[in-house]
Amino acid sequence: MAGESKGHNFEDVKSISDFLLSKTQLRPTIGVICGSGLGGLVNNIENKEEFSYEDIPGFPVSTVKGHAGKLVFGTIKEKILVCLQGRFHFYEGHGINKCTLPVRVMALLGIKTLIVTNAAGGINRGFSVGDIMVIKDHIGIPCLAGISPLVGLNDERFGPRFPSMNGVYDNNYQKLALDISGELGYGDFIKSGVYCMVSGPCYETPAELRFIQTIGGDAVGMSTVPEVIVAAHMGIKCLGLSLITNYCILDYETKNAPNHAEVLEVAQRRSECVLEIVTKFIANIE
Repeated sequence: MAGESKGHNFEDVKSISDFLLSKTQLRPTIGVICGSGLGGLVNNIENKEEFSYEDIPGFPVSTVKGHAGKLVFGTIKEKILVCLQGRFHFYEGHGINKCTLPVRVMALLGIKTLIVTNAAGGINRGFSVGDIMVIKDHIGIPCLAGISPLVGLNDERFGPRFPSMNGVYDNNYQKLALDISGELGYGDFIKSGVYCMVSGPCYETPAELRFIQTIGGDAVGMSTVPEVIVAAHMGIKCLGLSLITNYCILDYETKNAPNHAEVLEVAQRRSECVLEIVTKFIANIE
């Protein structure tokens, strides 16, 4: 079953990272995961070295439109990074370990910072389509139901059996991202809030959205949380950014319906703003 988990095998992960390190002289300290329609960050990367997922032994392959399927090494503002251009989703049929395998690999490549971006639906009625939300915390509904990347055997070389999730989105990183957004003139559409993950691929019912709103979710999507859990498990500091690409429909009477084409259209319109924030953030972190 897709939700079954036996934990990551350290030797398998290390074989992937060793393969990549044998193919490049670049040693990244920053990892970036690009969400739907946000893969344009690679255009800002200099000294690029690209690897298609299919060419990396043991690596999963993305099947979602808007996700290119490349691991890109390079530099931004003289900082060495590795960018996952196309993430893996639970709804594609990947087990939760496959979805989070790239984070384990990036950690063994040497990253200390992980930047995750996603497209999300806005639940908070104070949000507008096109807003950018700095993630301050998350709710992982599949994880609460036992579908967690940490279920199964734990290898201490990855991290502790019972890692804390307090402060998983680094407070200093959040402040820096908010400050940068203000400097760029994005104050009117930069927000802060709680991201809620559902498994997908169907969009949520009004009842489900009302439940998420009640428990404190500001935005909802189908990714990010498992990746951040694994990063926290390995001691990596995280920044999360959600681009609000659609209104979540809480009204039982509406005939409107969300769709992935709408998500991609909004992501393409506002993606440059996200990319500017991420680029300046990379330039300013220690």
